Order: sequence, then structure tokens, then C-alpha cells
Amino acid sequence: MVSQFPPASEASVHSYSGPIALERFAGRSPQPNLLFAHGFGQTRLAWTRAARQLEAQGYSGTSFDARGHGQSLWNPPEQDYALEQFIDDLTRLADAEAQPPVLVGASMGGLLGLFSQGHRDPPPFRALVLADITPRWEAAGVERILGFMTAHPDGFESLEHAADEIAGYLPHRARKSPADLEKILSRTPAGRWRWHWDPRMVDSIGRRGEEYQALLIEAARRIEVPVLLVSGGRSELVNETHVREFLSLVPHAHHVRLPEATHMVVGDDNDAFTRTISAFLSTLQADGSPSRGESR
Repeated sequence: MVSQFPPASEASVHSYSGPIALERFAGRSPQPNLLFAHGFGQTRLAWTRAARQLEAQGYSGTSFDARGHGQSLWNPPEQDYALEQFIDDLTRLADAEAQPPVLVGASMGGLLGLFSQGHRDPPPFRALVLADITPRWEAAGVERILGFMTAHPDGFESLEHAADEIAGYLPHRARKSPADLEKILSRTPAGRWRWHWDPRMVDSIGRRGEEYQALLIEAARRIEVPVLLVSGGRSELVNETHVREFLSLVPHAHHVRLPEATHMVVGDDNDAFTRTISAFLSTLQADGSPSRGESR
């Protein structure tokens, strides 16, 4: 079910310009609720397969389109995007749950959750699952991703053209079908196909992440809830040095590497990713703490 999250009150510290598109996955209680946060330039559809598999195991969840993405409202032309807006949106979604949810965040979504958990009082999440993201990352990998995202500023001439370009960027993936692409691209009045996100975010958000690395490192040091880091063995963003640093900052965290996955771990190896999350969630009690006998 797709719904809209209502606007924040005028008392909110950071302005909120409109609704957030949500999708609910109804599992069985008392399993911990999950909040799925996608990566930069993605939409909530990146989580659909994993969320449905976890729903079948009894886990309720919510996926959403971040502002400027998918069916959520874009900032008006006169309003720049700021990371604090995305953090506010995420924490408001968490606060709307009856109990603090488990954050399942990929890339940007994981960074937003990490920052929120370390710098918001009270912390919004009962546990964190981070998909191939740590407080520090390879700048060259980010530039490669952003380079692909901005390579066609006027859009693609056809869905077949888009499929060709995506296949060249992700040669290890199955070729996208037109039906798949219609979910992540929107057609312009001129008949071209463009990504379903606001291109203004590339400079205001995509290329400014390193400005927050010191705050992210400090946030990681403050994390007390259970944490699972799932990294891709072929990731262009997160390498072994980054993983070791993260585990030194969060010594109670668990780490699982999916050897054949790139930075896009969820899409590259969804079934293994879902099994890994499921095993981690099974160690949590309903309140999010480790089951008796589990290590922190």
C-alpha cells in the first residue's frame, strides 16, 4: 500500500516542503518493525524484493522515497537541498512508529541512519543494518557513480537506450526490461526518459558527503544499539580499511561481506542480503536488544 506521510509542523527546526511517499509491508507482531532507507538516486522500489521476503518471515516494514526521489515531493526551485532535511524526514518517519524501528539503510540511507542514531536524542532506532556504507568511503567510487548518474542530462532517447547504458555500467546484472525501467524513469513532454530524481541534488547532496565525515565518525562512536554492516566484496566505495575503521569505532557491530557484490549489494545479491538480515534480526528481542546469550 502506498500512502503519503503528512507534512511536519511549523515548529520543525528544518523546513519540510511536502509529503513523503510510503509503502507498507505488514508482517506478524511482535517482530521488530523495519524502516528501509534507499541510496542516493534510488527509490523505495530498490527494497521491494527484500521487504517482501522479510514480510513473508513475519517482519513488518516501511519503505519510502526520500525527498527529491520517486513519488515524494521535490524541493521548489528556490529551495536548495540540505542533508539535514533528509535526516529530519528519516527521524520523523521513525518517530511515527509505535516503537523505534530497525533501520535498514543502503548507502545514503545508511549514512542518514548512522548520523541520526549518533546525534539525535533520543536515538531513533533500535538497531541498524548498513548496506555497504561506513563513515568514510572512496571518493573515486562516488565520482564514478555520480558520473553515470549525470551522463545524460537531457535523458535517454528511448527505454532501449537506457537499458543499453545501464547494462554497460552494470555488466554483471541482468538487462533491465522496459517494464522495470518505466518504474525508475519518467517521460518528459519531449518524449525522452529521465531518472526519477531531482538533478539539483547531485551538487547539493551527492558531492558534499565528505563534509560530514567527521560528524559521521563521531556518530559511530556513540552507537550503542546492535549493528550489522553488510559490505560488497567488489564494492567501489567501501574497502577493507574502511570496514576495519568502522569496527574499531563500533566494536560490538557484526560484519558480513558478500564476496561477489558491488556497492549495490541489495540488487547484486538480494537473496544473500536478505538471509543475512534475517539472521541478524533473529538475534533481537522485540525491544531491539540482543537475545540472551548474544554478544553486543
